Order: sequence, then C-alpha cells, then structure tokens
Amino acid sequence: MTPITEVEGRRLALTHLDKVLHPVAGFTKGEVLHYYATVAEVLLPHLRDRPVSFLRYPDGPDGQVFFTKNVPPGTPAWVTTAEVPRTEGPARMVLVQNLASLMWAANLVTEFHTPQWTIGTPGIADRIVFDLDPGAPATVVECCEVALWLRERLAADGIEAYTKSSGSKGLHLLASVAPTPSADVSAYAKELAVEAEKALPRRVVHRMTRNLRPGKVFVDWSQNAGRKTTATPYTLRARAEPTVSAPVTWDEVERCGSRRAAAMRTAGPNAGACRAAAMRAGAQGEGRGTGRGARREGCHAYRPRLTPAATYAGLGPSRAGPPRPPV
Repeated sequence: MTPITEVEGRRLALTHLDKVLHPVAGFTKGEVLHYYATVAEVLLPHLRDRPVSFLRYPDGPDGQVFFTKNVPPGTPAWVTTAEVPRTEGPARMVLVQNLASLMWAANLVTEFHTPQWTIGTPGIADRIVFDLDPGAPATVVECCEVALWLRERLAADGIEAYTKSSGSKGLHLLASVAPTPSADVSAYAKELAVEAEKALPRRVVHRMTRNLRPGKVFVDWSQNAGRKTTATPYTLRARAEPTVSAPVTWDEVERCGSRRAAAMRTAGPNAGACRAAAMRAGAQGEGRGTGRGARREGCHAYRPRLTPAATYAGLGPSRAGPPRPPV
C-alpha cells in the first residue's frame, strides 16, 4: 500500500520508500525524502522563483538518468508552474515554492538544477557562478587553490563570493550580481576565467576541450548563459553514495592541505552522516535575514566595473557586515 502523507495541507503519495537509490551506502528513497524534509528551510530560498530542471534518477545512478525541463506528466494542479521563454519556443516549467512542492519533487528522485535568473526577469541574471572541475590527477585540492585566486579577483571588483562543493569532485563559487543580462555576466565570467589561466597557467584551463584538462582545473564560466543551469545548493547528486552540493566555508577551503580530508569534505554526507549534514545545514541557516538566515546579506552586486549594494540568497549566515553604499 502506498503511504499517503499530508504536507502543508497537500496530500502526497510517497512511493517505493525502501528502494535503494545510492547503492554503495545502501541509502534508500525514504532517507532521501527525510534529507530533503530536514534541509528544506535552507534549500527552498535557492529554489524559490527559479524554474527547475530536474535531473531524474528514479532507479538510482546506475539506472536511467535524464533531464526533465517541462512540467512532468501527473504534476498536481497545486504545484506552481510558469511559462519560460526558450529559443525553440516557450515551455512550461515547475517552480518549487514551498515544502509541499519540494517533497512532491523529491518523490520523483531528482537533482535540482536552476538558472542564474528568476522567473520575473528571465535572462537577467542576479548571480554569477563558476564551476571548478578538476581533471585527474588534479583534485579538489587544486580547485581550492583556484577558488582562492578567484575570490581575490572578484573582491577586486567589489564582489563577495561564496563556495560550495559540487557534490562530485569539484567546487562551485557563487556571488550576487545586480540585475544584468546573462550574456554580459557570462562575458565577465569568461574574462575572469581567462585571467585565471594566465595567472595560473599550470593549474587552470578555461576551455572545455578534453585534451587540455588533465592535471588542471577547468574554470567553467559558461553556466552563466541564460539557457544554462547549475546544481542548487543542498541538492543531493545522482552518485553511488548520497553526496550533496554542500556549502563550505572559506576557512575550510584555506585548510584544504590534505587530499584525503579535502576529498571527504567535498563528497558530502554518506549514509551514516546524512542527518548530521542536514543538522549542519540547518545551523548554517541560523542568522539574520529571511528564512531564519537562509538569505545571506551583505554581498555586493556586480555591474560592469561598478559595485552597488545588493543582497544574495546565499549559503549561510553573513559575516560581511552591512551592505556598502553604491559607488
């Protein structure tokens, strides 16, 4: 019999709770749903008002893995959807706006991926992202070195960056931007990636070409394009172990001196540590701002060579102090 639960007044059928989705850890679908329910308070601000692309893996990472951008068949009428412009014509996509729709979506077994813009201003970015992807034998240790360089370079333009693990083998850097066309943000991100390659030629590559990447960190700037998406903070990833794209502090990045310790931090929670990670995520959400601090304040926005004040739905409590006035 399929269990029925009620979430915020909505009745949900939760299916196959004993199915193992992350086989190395024996992590079940029921534990996946528990994880999302636990971290919802800090996850939802990153999903709200952004059309969601679902990377679905209903039979685990060894089964069929596929992207769903359009509203899935059978979506309840109470789940918020919106029309999204695309070059090939408009499409209707899901907005995960509350706990009920989060749990409905989690029951589909999915990674959550979102663009760098919100539904009210499609193609106008409010954040910038860099995906640092190491090519073996480079590891997350080299990603940390590149992340620190990018942090300083962004700071020179008045932009305060935050970092999270990719949930795989690398790191993501994110920062607030003033409402700016995605094409302009993408061009700026590429400029910084090229600068990073010139400054760290033995460590960085800014092009995706595979034969250039062994032993280097690919600084993927292209996810700032209006059509691209990035793994949302706190999403589980489709891996053999239940890894999470989890926020990390700059202190952790700076202490990334041990390959083994760094790899453990980047991997995210395994089956035995998932609840502890969820508790940590909740603790990071305790600060000022809305959602018990899930919104991080004190970041500075990017407009080409200008730094007006802004806020960012960031990765934890702010230590940056109040926003500074526009330049």
